[in-house]
Amino acid sequence: MDAVFLARLQFALTALFHFIFVPLTLGLSVLVAIMETRYVKTGDETYLRMTKFFGKLFLINFALGLVTGITLEFQFGMNWARYSKFMGDIFGPPLAIEATAAFFLESTFLGVWIFGWKKVSKSMHAISMWLVAFGTSVSALWILVANAWMQHPVGYVIRNGRAEFTNFIAAVTQPYAILKFLHTVTAGYVVGAFFVMGVSAYHLLRNRDVDLFKKAFKIGAGFGIFATIVVFLIGDFHAAEVAETQPTKFAAMESVWNTEKSAPMYLFMFPDEKNQKNTVEVIGIPKMLSMLAYHDPNATVKGLKDFPKGDRPPVTITFISFRSMVILGTLFILLSLFAFYLIRKDKLLDKKWFLKMMIWAIPLPYIAIELGWVVAEVGRQPWIVYGLMKTADATSTAVTIPQIIMSLVGFVVLYGALGIIDIYLLIKYAKKGPESAKAEAVKGG
Repeated sequence: MDAVFLARLQFALTALFHFIFVPLTLGLSVLVAIMETRYVKTGDETYLRMTKFFGKLFLINFALGLVTGITLEFQFGMNWARYSKFMGDIFGPPLAIEATAAFFLESTFLGVWIFGWKKVSKSMHAISMWLVAFGTSVSALWILVANAWMQHPVGYVIRNGRAEFTNFIAAVTQPYAILKFLHTVTAGYVVGAFFVMGVSAYHLLRNRDVDLFKKAFKIGAGFGIFATIVVFLIGDFHAAEVAETQPTKFAAMESVWNTEKSAPMYLFMFPDEKNQKNTVEVIGIPKMLSMLAYHDPNATVKGLKDFPKGDRPPVTITFISFRSMVILGTLFILLSLFAFYLIRKDKLLDKKWFLKMMIWAIPLPYIAIELGWVVAEVGRQPWIVYGLMKTADATSTAVTIPQIIMSLVGFVVLYGALGIIDIYLLIKYAKKGPESAKAEAVKGG
């Protein structure tokens, strides 16, 4: 167990924990804005109660996401000093824009939304939540632009051992960054949709506020159909971009060992990294992998054996994570379509088994997103900046193993406590349900 492994483990744990909260923030902010817009348009108090109920859950999640994101940046200077020195001029501008523009936009209008009930017009109050949703997406954009540059560096020059921008716009507008942003944000929409459907299903099973939660479920299902289909389509284009810019990652994602023209895609197989082959290859679809990678059935897919062994990523974890993510993505489309069909046919309450399934389905989009990040980051190894800097060369030289272990244990304990608090509060208030119309009237909000 060396310093590089411990530093990677610490960053992985904190990043994966932080990203439990980010996707729900992205998705639920839009859904709450939709709910409040329905209230403004219809005047139906049911949508107002729905907005306040899911808005409260959004705020609980937002607070934890904010706290856990800050510690990630500390690690750049603590464990990854050589990386920070090499990447400072590249990573700095996107993070500065995210902090000074996007974060202040979302936090300012979130304040308006929290304290502005009865103080601003109904329309302005709804607009404030749309601006919060916009701000969260813009915030994600700049973080993902920085990450995309690590995956595919463009518009730079190496000067005095440091990477410096020569074309900032090229980094922002490159296809890798745009597709990564769209794929991540729409994945967050899936999380939000399934969260709303799952919470609504819980109350519908108990026959509570049936009218409100049927409407909420319908909003979640409609949004879910859009989000699940779009994230799947964008994922296809993103995979093709990965094949073009990170061929080692793509080969690991599909466990391709030998270079092959018109490569088939096997539905069932398992990588054997030791012997550099697949132990099982069942139901091969001719030319499908070439089609998926390059949108050309006759294209050549480069295998892992054509790359130096030291440049290959871990295959098994990358392959399993990618396949599992795709399987879950397909399941989400089917569940969203069936959910919308039931609500349209007014048969939802008759399908108790499906309502129970949607409650248990709440964690699945979270798992799919975390698997996606495993594919993105493990699949990039051994590079921390693809083709320019290896992970082993990026850690701090002054930080000792005991120091990393101490901070790692501290993060695990702190984040474990925060996670328990967050889950407890979300479950508590999700189960409690919205306040009654009478209570809302007494409050005047």
